[in-house]
Amino acid sequence: MTAKTHMRREIEEIPQAVARLLDGSGPALTAAGRDIRARDPNFIISVARGSSDHAATFIKYAVELTAGLAVASVGPSIASIYGAKLRLNGSACLAISQSGKSPDIVAMAESARSRGALTVALTNTAGSPLASACDHAIDILAGPERSVAATKTFVNSALAGLALMAHCTQDTSLLAALRQLPQHFEKAIDCDWMALAGALANHGSLFVLGRGPSYAIASEAALKFKETCAMHAEAYSAAEVMHGPLALVGPGFPVLTLAARDASHRSVAEAADDLAGKGAASFITSDGAKKAISLPFVATGHPLTDPLPLVVSFYAFIEAFARHRGLDPDTPPNLRKVTETI
Repeated sequence: MTAKTHMRREIEEIPQAVARLLDGSGPALTAAGRDIRARDPNFIISVARGSSDHAATFIKYAVELTAGLAVASVGPSIASIYGAKLRLNGSACLAISQSGKSPDIVAMAESARSRGALTVALTNTAGSPLASACDHAIDILAGPERSVAATKTFVNSALAGLALMAHCTQDTSLLAALRQLPQHFEKAIDCDWMALAGALANHGSLFVLGRGPSYAIASEAALKFKETCAMHAEAYSAAEVMHGPLALVGPGFPVLTLAARDASHRSVAEAADDLAGKGAASFITSDGAKKAISLPFVATGHPLTDPLPLVVSFYAFIEAFARHRGLDPDTPPNLRKVTETI
């Protein structure tokens, strides 16, 4: 019997990691959320790279939809390379890093704090330089992650940001929905997406689509195709793909559409059907499409939590698909677990 990869074991740990975060870091999330509410910021900035930046994009949509605050991603090099000093009075800064050690992320968080922003770190390493640099440090409590490809740390980072804003806005329905996520994730792991494998067999590239919060999930999925399967994948908004990228869609071109049950659901399903009508091998996590092939999904009953089980189901698929292609998803070439950029 083939031994489980680290990646597979870590995917299976996601429900427990989420429950651990909600219980263990609940007081810190409550305190940070209360502080943001008291400061009443005019806008929020995020600082992150890689999977952490995709978590920041997810949080961006959640904040803009729940708190009515604009969120902007700031490149870490603004501080570390260019030495620019941003005017950040009246803002909050959310810095996300699994290791909390990347010098450019730390430098931008330090700069933001010195320039008047309330700073909050989301990190899987308590006592890291990033945690020390910020006003509030949230330990995402994902536990050790040995696979190079981030899975449970992405989920816990995104969920921590969602919980942070739920506490800030005192959104009791969202907080209740977060408590239900471990059981939804258990079911999501078992969703079988291997129907995708045949469509991908003879193609070296694909599109991954989403809209709103699910666009962040699409971005994370596209990265994982590159990291674990040596496949070129590009993430697009289901609206944006209908412009220039549409020129690449030909017969059998693979498209994975990650549809959540929120206000974008209908338009996303229509886009997946439109692409299927143009000959694409179009797959969607919805039962509302007419031409695209439906993949199994777990609905959570809340529009902001609904995209998160999709990434868990995707992780289970991409780990299996990497092995199907004869690759080791734990050790992708040229990559290492912690990348410290300046």
